[in-house]
Amino acid sequence: MKKPNYVKISKYVQCVYKGNSDMGSRLRVFLTREQDRTLLNLRTADVPQKVKDRAEVIRLSAHGWYVEKIAAHFNWTAQTVREVLHRWEHFGLEGLWEKSGRGGKSRWAEADMLFLEECLELEPRTYNSVQLARKLEQERSVKLSPDWLRQVLKKRGSFGNEPGKAIRENKTR
Repeated sequence: MKKPNYVKISKYVQCVYKGNSDMGSRLRVFLTREQDRTLLNLRTADVPQKVKDRAEVIRLSAHGWYVEKIAAHFNWTAQTVREVLHRWEHFGLEGLWEKSGRGGKSRWAEADMLFLEECLELEPRTYNSVQLARKLEQERSVKLSPDWLRQVLKKRGSFGNEPGKAIRENKTR
């Protein structure tokens, strides 16, 4: 009979465990051929990368990989892998996607950005991001930081109404 191992949790308490300390409890999912094929097809589908990774985690578990090995493969924690497997068991395919309503809500509307783009096009003066943020707050009551506003406008392809860059032919001497 194998002598149980002791793990020191604190200087007062020891916990008894049996088995290999590197391998956690066995958590494995079993897939039908159809489920495996569906998860495999998600690799090439137009879905977020997180969904593709979660589908692959489930497939690897079904093919016999341990949680710790899957976690090391994806550079995740073992707990994250367990959460993905539990979500699969409880919700199935829907558990691969994020729930709606996650993340920060937008404090601006599309009309606010269109307003700023219109100001940049029509007004003869130039604005920096601090001035645009102030204008947006005064005229539309939308408070955005200048850095965030700059990022949003850059993503939209709105770079402002600055004059063209100086090139060799038109440089001043």
